Amino acid sequence: MTSDPKLSLDAKTSALDTVLIAEDDPIFRRILQSWLQSWNYRVSAVDNGLDAWNALQKEDAPQMVILDWMMPGMDGIELCHRIRRRGQSSYRYVLLLTAKDDKQDVVAGLEAGADDYLTKPFDVDELRARVRAGKRILELQEALIRAHGALEFEAAHDRLTALWNRGAIEDLLQREVQRSLRTEEPLGIVMADIDYFKRINDTQGHLVGDAVLQEVARRLAAAVRSYDFVGRYGGEEFLIVLPECDAPDLAVIAERLRCCTADRPIGQICVTLSLGIVSVKQGGQGPRDCEVLLRAADAALYTAKAEGRNRVSVAPAAQAAGA
Repeated sequence: MTSDPKLSLDAKTSALDTVLIAEDDPIFRRILQSWLQSWNYRVSAVDNGLDAWNALQKEDAPQMVILDWMMPGMDGIELCHRIRRRGQSSYRYVLLLTAKDDKQDVVAGLEAGADDYLTKPFDVDELRARVRAGKRILELQEALIRAHGALEFEAAHDRLTALWNRGAIEDLLQREVQRSLRTEEPLGIVMADIDYFKRINDTQGHLVGDAVLQEVARRLAAAVRSYDFVGRYGGEEFLIVLPECDAPDLAVIAERLRCCTADRPIGQICVTLSLGIVSVKQGGQGPRDCEVLLRAADAALYTAKAEGRNRVSVAPAAQAAGA
């Protein structure tokens, strides 16, 4: 494998701006490197198919690959087959270089997984046009991946608060209940509601109400552990799912959630929470049905409301079991 410090990949350089060349002819390899570098690509070059395959296993491997058909160790066709069989999440664009110009050979290269081919000898402008076309395809793929990620996020998150939405938090609760049943680990559930939220909307307006919701959501998310789940259950109501959280810890966390809102006004508005909590105890004790747990937490929440708000109410074991 050739090495040149000037040709090493810069970690800060996008994978779209890097190219891997696999070419066993040293003169032609240097020519390709020179051309690509003049077009502002960072280049990594190897002289055989095995080294190219190893380079492509790295996390920061280039997404564009220029392969010679005939190479020692592993030829370009076999390397194409391996790249496509691996099924990576990020697509590799493969440009195959060949001295073969028979139509059957070209078809064989494309069927092996090459995206495009160039028949030797070719001129610099032809290579540049093919490389540009490959980069456009990779840029389109990146844009589609970002759009897909945005759609997935939007489908599972509340647009206003960026917390999990109701469907997603219910799914997470179901998953954690099943996991708790399987591992016999405790599970804590908190139902929280902003006190007198309608009054805020009526007197301050809905824009202020939205700002209150966003800030409460931010404080709740900041007050729990990194592996806990906070969702907007509806309106001004939030559901928090706390894996591996026993009853004493659940009470402490719920009180922290109450204080993180009550102890500091949001703008000029004093905002408080009422919270209902229910615990699935270690060793399988307590209810394991999501609807039962949600009803128990909701009943405890309304107890907190009835007792004066701005407080935490614990669902009694009997209430949870028979909710």
